[in-house]
Amino acid sequence: MIRHIVMWTLRDHAEGADKGVNAAKMKALLESCRGIVPGMRRFDVATRQAGLEATCDVLLDSEFEDRAALGAYQEHPTHQAVKPFIGAVRLSRQCFDYEA
Repeated sequence: MIRHIVMWTLRDHAEGADKGVNAAKMKALLESCRGIVPGMRRFDVATRQAGLEATCDVLLDSEFEDRAALGAYQEHPTHQAVKPFIGAVRLSRQCFDYEA
């Protein structure tokens, strides 16, 4: 099993919207990737919530059967279509993949 965890910090303002609007749009776009490839076991997207500690604005916590499934996800057209928006609104990105 491969865990794929990605955390983004967003710009205060980008693409004509503020961070909150962009975080919600990014969450919806990422959620459109749920179940797009065989071998995707779990796919959770969360945004920063008021009153709770967070060092990022958007989090993806996903799980794949193997490296091939993760690779298929990363190359899938639906995932590729999300990347330009994320690239435009993100300030930073942290990723951690590991085999469990």
